[in-house]
Amino acid sequence: MDPQLLSGNEAIARGAFEAGVKVCSAYPGTPSTEIFENLPQYKEALYCEWAPNEKVAVEVAYGASIAGVRSLSAMKHVGVNVAADPLFTAAYNGVTGGFVIVSADDPSMHSSQNEQDNRHYARAAKIGMVEPSDSQECLDFLKEAYEISEKFDMPVMFRITTRVAHSKSLVCFGEREEREVPAYKRNMKFVSSPANAYQNHAKVEKNLKALEQYANTSKLNKEEINGSEIGVITASIAYQYAKDAFPEGTSFLKLGLTNPLPMDLIKSFAKKVKKLYVVEELDPFMEEQIKAAGVECVGKELIGTLYELNPQLLRERLFNDKPETVDVGVKPVSRPPALCPGCPHRGFFYTIGRNKNYVVAGDIGCYTLGFAPPLNALDSCVCMGGGFTVAMGMAKAFEASGQTDKKVFGVVGDSTFFHSGMTGAAEIIYNKGNVIPVVLDNSITGMTGHQDNPGSGFTLEGEIAEK
Repeated sequence: MDPQLLSGNEAIARGAFEAGVKVCSAYPGTPSTEIFENLPQYKEALYCEWAPNEKVAVEVAYGASIAGVRSLSAMKHVGVNVAADPLFTAAYNGVTGGFVIVSADDPSMHSSQNEQDNRHYARAAKIGMVEPSDSQECLDFLKEAYEISEKFDMPVMFRITTRVAHSKSLVCFGEREEREVPAYKRNMKFVSSPANAYQNHAKVEKNLKALEQYANTSKLNKEEINGSEIGVITASIAYQYAKDAFPEGTSFLKLGLTNPLPMDLIKSFAKKVKKLYVVEELDPFMEEQIKAAGVECVGKELIGTLYELNPQLLRERLFNDKPETVDVGVKPVSRPPALCPGCPHRGFFYTIGRNKNYVVAGDIGCYTLGFAPPLNALDSCVCMGGGFTVAMGMAKAFEASGQTDKKVFGVVGDSTFFHSGMTGAAEIIYNKGNVIPVVLDNSITGMTGHQDNPGSGFTLEGEIAEK
């Protein structure tokens, strides 16, 4: 088959198919959404679904792993916050079938409420982490991630960024490799009692040490020796930027398996160059560990810790190579996002924003845009489900401080209600909250591109579902 032009997300979906994955569960979230939108084309070979939230998605996928098949879960970076509970325990328990979790990070917060660097999750949970830098690697590295998961008895985080997820490059396809599924047998290692967890922790540390040794010779990590003056250690999309920004003759250590870091390989590479740079987006995740290992290098003191990188930013910050610019006297018009024409949320926010005694706790989704002029309706936006529970806290504060003139509304959308709003509704009722909870129901997951949810009437695979 001729090479195909695919985004990273499309290539990950293809990689799951080729790797013999059988069960896939996710919650939509930019920039990860298109992975699962591209899975139904393979539904004859695998099962895929939208789960109500990321925690459920990880639990479903992990359950499939326990039962013996390869499984996949995917989410944006803040979704891992929701899924952290089962993820950390799965790390102790281990796997039967390979289990991979895609974390799609969003440097520069194109569609997110923070810029957290989820590489720290892999280190904190003590699991392997694989980072591709283009679409072909998204396919190839995903297949290798399943081999790592099964060989070292652990979940593997597959960390991408917005640019890797959405940029396109040529991809060569392979064939699907069906995996033999072992006959199911009850295994007490999956029962995370304190006694079992006590024993499992020692196993986790042993497996991490073994994975580090494997990383030193893994095909996911490669040296590109072009000279001895300058060396760069890098990974993910930062590799593409560094290749463009650094001069000819620069040597590179491109890492694809980034937790645990291959310290023997890193030390060996460092000895081959006179000056060593570490180029990575967001936090000094690799740099701090490399320096702690006694390797002298230059990184964040020049590159910085905020926002996306690009080749020109690297050239300017590292080599003071500022681009020549021409002032054409035209300033681009600011075009902030707005609610779609005809959106039912617009009239609600316009009406409620007229009363200055109304306090409105908003949520993650289209209705976040209710804060902007001319609606001017929101007082807060924290996290999925927070529309109800933050409103509850504000209402209790107003009661405690005697501000009886305030009328508190908690606003969520229908997808968010299924995601994490139902427990907030129970909180309001159970603890007698003076809150008006509002579900703005458009029967779709709107902000991420109109994916179905439990109130839509259809599954990801197009089957009719009970609303």
